[in-house]
Amino acid sequence: MNSMEPVTELKSRSSQLIQQTHDTQQPIIITQNGRATAVLMDIQAYERQRKALHLLKILAQGDQAYLHGRYVRHPEARQHFRSKLEGMQSHA
Repeated sequence: MNSMEPVTELKSRSSQLIQQTHDTQQPIIITQNGRATAVLMDIQAYERQRKALHLLKILAQGDQAYLHGRYVRHPEARQHFRSKLEGMQSHA
């Protein structure tokens, strides 16, 4: 479950809130005037989420390519996918 904190808490307790995101691996939703305006999250959780979204993007692109008749044989696809994953790791 995500925690919610007002921006005033972020201003006064930023170190503790950052530690909380690290310890729990859960984001904290920051509110301003009672409305969600930002998310504070641990960098490792952020990187995992970013990599997962990138992988989903690659899969969606592959699905679209297949639907349009653009595909390659399994060995070629495997090599292409492996190089994409290696590229992701080099950016981390």
